[in-house]
Amino acid sequence: MITVNHLSKTYHNPDGSSLTVLKDINCTIEKGEVISLIGPSGTGKSTLLRALNLLDPPTGGEIIFEGENILAKGYPVHKLRQKMGMVFQSFNLFDHMTVLENVMYAPVKILKKSMEEAREEALSLLRKVGLAEKADVYPDSLSGGQKQRVAIARCLAMNPEVILFDEPTSALDPTMVGEVLSVMRQLAKEGMTMLIVTHEMKFALDVSTRIFFMYDGYIHEDGTPQQIFIQPKRSATKAFVQRIRKEVFEVHGEDFDYPGMETSINRFCIKYNIADKKDSVITLCQLLMPVYKETGDQLTVRISYSELSGETALDFMREEDNEAPARLKEETFRKQLLSICKDIIEEPTARGYRVKFLL
Repeated sequence: MITVNHLSKTYHNPDGSSLTVLKDINCTIEKGEVISLIGPSGTGKSTLLRALNLLDPPTGGEIIFEGENILAKGYPVHKLRQKMGMVFQSFNLFDHMTVLENVMYAPVKILKKSMEEAREEALSLLRKVGLAEKADVYPDSLSGGQKQRVAIARCLAMNPEVILFDEPTSALDPTMVGEVLSVMRQLAKEGMTMLIVTHEMKFALDVSTRIFFMYDGYIHEDGTPQQIFIQPKRSATKAFVQRIRKEVFEVHGEDFDYPGMETSINRFCIKYNIADKKDSVITLCQLLMPVYKETGDQLTVRISYSELSGETALDFMREEDNEAPARLKEETFRKQLLSICKDIIEEPTARGYRVKFLL
């Protein structure tokens, strides 16, 4: 469907300096593929999407879409935009129009559909994204997740052959990310060709047919999700996909700032879209800190989150210990802990004895 050859993009600044964001992009995209673009910030992921849709025209190379070079002089850009839809970080809805009118607008104005036909199709699309009951309200009354679902419905109203998603969940409250990803999963099952810039690693692993790992303006590695996430060939790819986010607290004595630790845990959970784990983590801390306090003042507490596996863990470790506190062996207390977490793993480490709670 799309072939990209030696694509480049350079920005020229007024002071005479320049910045090359895309250096030599080469790839092919087949009909029905779901390709996730991952990589560190500033490596050209969003620029590549905008180049494909000519929102940010490249400075070199060619893009062949359905047999035509869309960078050729005189190519009708409006024709491309009808076939290649785009969903942005910001929702770009018309605030003065109802949800239904937002979805109807382009089919009526651009595709010249009748109001009746456009209305019927718009309602069908709103049902598809779970928002038919919001058809007659205005965007300012919607949550961020609902606005993004309307934006997806509006994009689908043009019957695109390809949809480009530019970090569609990055502007959302973490509690709303799932509802948008659910709609995208459904589109993937239905065979929609999609290119998705995302930082949701688990989503990329589950949904994609291919992954582009972008680094320093290039597609550094191109492969199946299993190849990229499980057996990456390049060291930069491996370092990126195996990221484990963590925050460590060293507890020393009576004066440790426990309320501050809870605040930091709350921020950590929100930052990495695991807000649903926050209450469980804090409850475990409240139950376990007194237990460890009974046997000493020195303790290392760590919360960690793996972007690849989606696993969240809370670790308690003390250097001088060679076993878990006796209280953890009491059946009633252990059952209480297991009602909050999925599993408890006890293991000796080079530093001391660690008890890990998987959430």
